[in-house]
Amino acid sequence: MTLAAPEIIDFHSHYVDPSWELTNTSGLSGPRLAQWQRINSLIVDERALLQEIEAGDLAGRVVNTPATFLAGPDGTVPHDSFRRINDQLAALVARHPGKLHGLASVDAYDGERGAVELVRAVRQLGLRGVFVESAKGDLLIDAPQARPTLAAAAELGVPVFLHPVNPQPLTSQLAPLGRAGTLLARGTINSAALAALVRSGVLRELPGLKVVVTALAIGGILLLSGFGAEEDEDVAALLRRNVFVDTMGFDPAIIRAAVDVLGVDNVLAGSDWPIVNEGPVRQIFAAAIERAGLGQAAAAQIGSLNLLRLIG
Repeated sequence: MTLAAPEIIDFHSHYVDPSWELTNTSGLSGPRLAQWQRINSLIVDERALLQEIEAGDLAGRVVNTPATFLAGPDGTVPHDSFRRINDQLAALVARHPGKLHGLASVDAYDGERGAVELVRAVRQLGLRGVFVESAKGDLLIDAPQARPTLAAAAELGVPVFLHPVNPQPLTSQLAPLGRAGTLLARGTINSAALAALVRSGVLRELPGLKVVVTALAIGGILLLSGFGAEEDEDVAALLRRNVFVDTMGFDPAIIRAAVDVLGVDNVLAGSDWPIVNEGPVRQIFAAAIERAGLGQAAAAQIGSLNLLRLIG
């Protein structure tokens, strides 16, 4: 049976206002530099962001601005930059109501200042969640410095998108493996961030906290729900209550694994646009759902209904 192409809202889309100078190509050369120059030409292009929506391939996008793309030579982003990012993102969403939904950017490791900016972005600007890094230096997201932002998100009822970073020295150690090494390093830190929230008790202390990880963390999810359950029987239930995963592309095996572990209600269609840009999303997604052995109802839930419930 061929599935009808479902309505899709892409949870994982990046955009940077063109007023910023992008710094994410620093140190790159050759094909890698050319690749990121192409990505950067799209990430600042509002028309490109909307193209698949206007063509009817997507029903909408959830948009974030990765502050790491704007970091200075020392890797830091000033606090005032987050206010500017969020003001610009709110203006972008306001220009395209119903088509774009914004996630605030904050420095979750900046203590109360991160929480204050999140509250402002949600209550005053109308953004629908928060985009944070899985780690910063030696800190994972369970660090005391990040607790105010997590507590604020739980109180506001908005999701926290835990995005991967390039951890050091692991990223350098795996660099000889090429793109697979980079993804493995990023998936490891995304998995570690989730494990830290589970093992530190944060998810138990903040039962209203909703966390989204990427498909790169599927290994960590499997380990926590499998081996972790032997140590603590309620880990699997905790994951299903608090954790969502975006598909970050549309691989049938990953979608199937995510559904089997977290349940169909906790999986979100996400592409990682424009870093991952695979073509006609609705057809690719429908084919992946069918190959994963899932039906029309699952396609509708993963495509948009779970996301709409999550962001209210």
